[in-house]
Amino acid sequence: MFGFLKRKRSEAADTSEKIDTVIADKPQQSIAAAADVDVNLSQSLEKTKRTFTDGMADFLLGKKRLDNSILEQLETRLLSADVGVDATTTIIDELQNNISRKTITDIDALHLKLAEIMKTILQPCEQPLSTVIDEFKADQEDSRPFVILVVGINGAGKTTSIGKLANHFKQQGKSVMLAAGDTFRAAAVEQLQQWGQRNQVPVIAQGTGADPASVIFDAVQSASSKKIDIIIADTAGRLHTQDNLMDELAKIKRVLGKIDATAPHETLIVMDASFGQNALHQVQQFHDSIGLTGLAVTKLDGTAKGGILFSIANTLKLPVRFIGVGEGINDLRPFDAAEFVDALLD
Repeated sequence: MFGFLKRKRSEAADTSEKIDTVIADKPQQSIAAAADVDVNLSQSLEKTKRTFTDGMADFLLGKKRLDNSILEQLETRLLSADVGVDATTTIIDELQNNISRKTITDIDALHLKLAEIMKTILQPCEQPLSTVIDEFKADQEDSRPFVILVVGINGAGKTTSIGKLANHFKQQGKSVMLAAGDTFRAAAVEQLQQWGQRNQVPVIAQGTGADPASVIFDAVQSASSKKIDIIIADTAGRLHTQDNLMDELAKIKRVLGKIDATAPHETLIVMDASFGQNALHQVQQFHDSIGLTGLAVTKLDGTAKGGILFSIANTLKLPVRFIGVGEGINDLRPFDAAEFVDALLD
């Protein structure tokens, strides 16, 4: 974090006549624009990093000793990055204790201890979904697909994230099928079909206004017959306050239970990091209503509120499966706590 002191910032056969297994002809422009490039994590977190570092160089240059003013300045910056009050208090109190015991005596030691504390907070959330899937598929005689139900509010990047997830799992050698459960918006079905084309995976879809539970149920049956490894099911974007739509999610889970009592095996919410504490509240409401098992935190590259991951770890205590750090198809990556902190404090 304080290194700036040295360089002051510069794609299933049809299972019924009503199902379409679709691979679209042309990707939408927005999908085509998702270049197959990797983005440097540190660069992707630049906006959040600035929240920590801007102005700190002048503040710390020439400091010969650590004092409360330094911790107060750091506390302000942690809060500004949406680390949250509880997580910030944990960090500052631990730093203060170490300073009092004189186990931290200079800025470099403060930097190292800060990184250590931040990693300790985030590491319980580092639970890769691939590991969960591998454990589920360990019995080679089990032809059940691993069902991922993707939920979230409109605008969080849900459908795009599904396309990137399909790419991620295909790169791992797993077979994937998509289910177009967002039947509320015709555009959502089309977008998912185009992601299917791009990733060369089948997409099960019905017409606009179809029963989402029926679409996903048929997709799982098709995937089972084809021995597909993973089903990723899209759902309509909704707010936690929309009881009828939240009831729809509960119905989907009940219907899936008729095929496999353990499905869905992952209920993954896509959360837009730029919404900060508001998004955190929304995730908590979704969790209380339907029970979440993991998060994909998107748009970390476009916000100064990347510290929200610490609030997630401290408040929700849910696994962060993936983080989104760019527009590229490879930029939804498994969450690695140490890598994230190192990039944030670089």
